[in-house]
Amino acid sequence: MKNKTSSGFWAAAFLMATSAIGPGFLTQTTVFTQELLASFSCIILVSILLDIGVQLNVWQILFARRQTANQVADTLLPGLGKVLALLIVMGGFAFNIGNIAGAGLGLETVTGIPNRISAAITVGLILLLMMSRQRALPFMDQAVKWMGISMIILTGYVAVSSAPPLGELAIQTILPTRFDYKALLTIVGGTVGGYICFAGAHRILEASKTEEITLKSVRRSAITGILTASIMRYLLFLAALGVASRGLLSASGNPSAEVFRQAAGETGFRLFGIVMWCAAVTSVLGSAYTSISFARSYLPWLDKHPEKGIQVFIISSAIFFLFWGKPVQLLLAAGLINGIILPVSLVILLVAVGNKKSSYQHPRSLQIVGWLIAALLTWTTIQVLLQN
Repeated sequence: MKNKTSSGFWAAAFLMATSAIGPGFLTQTTVFTQELLASFSCIILVSILLDIGVQLNVWQILFARRQTANQVADTLLPGLGKVLALLIVMGGFAFNIGNIAGAGLGLETVTGIPNRISAAITVGLILLLMMSRQRALPFMDQAVKWMGISMIILTGYVAVSSAPPLGELAIQTILPTRFDYKALLTIVGGTVGGYICFAGAHRILEASKTEEITLKSVRRSAITGILTASIMRYLLFLAALGVASRGLLSASGNPSAEVFRQAAGETGFRLFGIVMWCAAVTSVLGSAYTSISFARSYLPWLDKHPEKGIQVFIISSAIFFLFWGKPVQLLLAAGLINGIILPVSLVILLVAVGNKKSSYQHPRSLQIVGWLIAALLTWTTIQVLLQN
């Protein structure tokens, strides 16, 4: 029983982490490092604390109530769960198109095969491996775990190769010369926004049906997922900082690839292709799984055949990309949706557990943290909407 529990713990943690680490995650980290240099270290540190606050609230509420986020929303107001599910699926689908494009870009970097063909090959490989298993879930768990480990090792190598200024970094982490709130909120949304917020929580709910999982292990899994994604972000930041601090990071349509090239030459450039491919594939799986976990509550066929639903979701995203081929606009729209979804979904969960009729009493300390984060994100969302 101990091994089974450990399996569910790591499956949920890595699904959350690798869902966050996608093509957008890589690009955001590099761009903000180029703009803010060592000061970005402080912003990453603050974002980690906010991410942990969000995930502890979401994971603990859903696990304690043994309900998905949309089911909790429906108990608060009938039909509200469908609205939340629709937002999550729309955002997940848009991001999946971008993730598939990123997978194509990564494979193209390694092999030279054109982007769209590389994307089609990647999707075909994912589907082939999923269909060769009796169940897709075990494959997904293993894929996201080993690809997540591979990304961290490869990026760690490049971070060491870039030789970042560690002395200045230590000072700027505590006393930054610049603090960009837009950068802070962007990376928080990119780490725990939209479907990513629920990826690990829904996975551990699934695992709890067949495994013995405690609330303590749920909290540990949530924190582990955040720290795993944060380690990847910090290693990429170190790699980009080492290059940018020497003035070697020039304007590029693919800044993350440029970091790897400058730090480790052509070998580094090929390594970036592998990292990008792994990041995109794991995000494709995370997005598809989480989106289907919302939709299956309202579609009996999906509830009986979730693996087939995941496959259809991936195929549909791939077809859209192959025929339309404009992922940038969709990623921008999905980013805005993610920024709106996170405070809305967090408020729904906090109101639901704050209801006196609720059988579960959420810790007051977590409620206070949750409301403060929701207020901050809501204020930011309003400012973004007013500016646009």
